[in-house]
Amino acid sequence: MVIEKTRLEGVFILTPKRFGDARGFFSESWNRQRMAEAGLDYDWVQDNHSLSMQVGTVRGLHFQAPPHAQDKLVRCGRGVLYDVAVDIRRGSPTYGQWVGAELSFENGKQLLVPAGFLHGFVTRAPETEILYKCSDYYAPECDGAVRFDCPQIGIEWGLGDIEPVLSEKDAAAPGLAAFDSPFVYEG
Repeated sequence: MVIEKTRLEGVFILTPKRFGDARGFFSESWNRQRMAEAGLDYDWVQDNHSLSMQVGTVRGLHFQAPPHAQDKLVRCGRGVLYDVAVDIRRGSPTYGQWVGAELSFENGKQLLVPAGFLHGFVTRAPETEILYKCSDYYAPECDGAVRFDCPQIGIEWGLGDIEPVLSEKDAAAPGLAAFDSPFVYEG
């Protein structure tokens, strides 16, 4: 597994090795022992699978607050998405900054998004499937969102002329300036 640091502390791009032949390929998308050896020890308790039918579907920017904050390991099962993490740890030197990575079936890359970061993505191909592991169970009372196109964050989604497809919740989410983060930087 290739593990790449990003400019945001704790956010990593993981690229599992693929072993292929005429039948296709095999890839180990997560191995607890190997991850722990690399200093990335997570206890995944929930796997999620999401399908977005249209190009330009935006999901996020989401978080789950303590006591049910979630670390996430995100990958693409089919199609292409642009996946984003935004630091929302109060007192962090990178508060409000973001990183993004293109995840696709073809490149096999994964984005590790720790608790204390917003997470969101936009689909770049029709019928894109997103698969992600979570370190805590979904708790609706801890669910929250920040607006995907908040100018204070300035994410470059690459939508061009495409009108984003949003849920009502995501369309109504507040910007970062009106957001009181439940996360504190402990670095």
